[in-house]
Amino acid sequence: MSHLVSGPEASEGISTVAVVGTGLIGGSIGLGLRDRGVHVIGLDDDADASAAALDAGAIREVATDLAAVANTVDLVILATPVATIADWVIAALDAGAPAVTDVGSVKGPVVEAVAAARPNDAARYVGGHPMAGSEQSGVGGATANLFAGAMWVLTPTEHTEPHVFARVRTVAGMLGAETVAVTPTQHDALVAMVSHVPQLAATTLMDVAAKSGEEHAMMLRLAAGGFRDMTRIAAGNPLIWPDICVANRDAILSALDHYVAALTEVRRHVAFGERDALLGLLERAREERRSLPSTAVISGPLAEVRVRVPDRPGVLAELTTLAGSMAVNIADIEIAHTIEGTGGVVVLVVPSEQGAALVDALASAGFPSSWSTI
Repeated sequence: MSHLVSGPEASEGISTVAVVGTGLIGGSIGLGLRDRGVHVIGLDDDADASAAALDAGAIREVATDLAAVANTVDLVILATPVATIADWVIAALDAGAPAVTDVGSVKGPVVEAVAAARPNDAARYVGGHPMAGSEQSGVGGATANLFAGAMWVLTPTEHTEPHVFARVRTVAGMLGAETVAVTPTQHDALVAMVSHVPQLAATTLMDVAAKSGEEHAMMLRLAAGGFRDMTRIAAGNPLIWPDICVANRDAILSALDHYVAALTEVRRHVAFGERDALLGLLERAREERRSLPSTAVISGPLAEVRVRVPDRPGVLAELTTLAGSMAVNIADIEIAHTIEGTGGVVVLVVPSEQGAALVDALASAGFPSSWSTI
């Protein structure tokens, strides 16, 4: 089987999508794609949820059986609880879905389970995780622009078919998100620190405040911006988090250990009145916080990076994860065979100021490439 596909197939339009799970995320995907002319079919174990999504316009029709629609759509998107994603992926692949992705916040266990259960079909699945959400739950909180400017992480493996990656990336772009590719293991370690531990920290702080006894009411009345900002995410849907913590246990424990160690050090600074150490920590944190990007929108001149690659499994995953590790924003991808059929050219469209650095890194990884502004 060839692993490189032609440019037109890789960039083909998306006309019909099935969304499994029609709550906040699935509903927002549906609303966003609807606004771009995509026919969205919804499926949910909860008939009331799918009916509500239909009423809200997040889906155009309701399906009751994934097997009946999976092979009639361009893409199946799974917006189900983390614990059920692998089973849904397998069901979609068995039903003949041409491309499958999910939006769960844990990737490693899902990718491993799918590869083990369906080694011959796993190439049609690529894990995904939009880094966007809301304290609200259900389709009532869904919005068409939830993903605008957000990062949408993709986790291709050495087996992922390039056209499947391209199709999922196209849908994320249609929703206004910027995609970045990392390995499943790297994804789980990163989100443990930037998503899972913050949720646990906010929840724990809110719980400590709530257990303050007679002072509880007054404490909440005095809660200022800092407390409200830090505990805001504690108001989110609690049902999703036990499964996430179980699925990503090792990465979360590692991140928690680092956080607890840092808090212990801060406690020592406070206990011994170490003013200079506290000031240094506060200044470092302020500078790092200020350096966080406010948006993920690519602007300014672009460049084409043309990479000559062999026709073998995993090439696209290698290129995209390398770019992701360098924080290079990929605006577009084109994949084409050479006439000889022994390899191909991958064209990555990136901000022009990142072109030279990416070419150097690709050369070091054994991929000859060139770049030019467009």
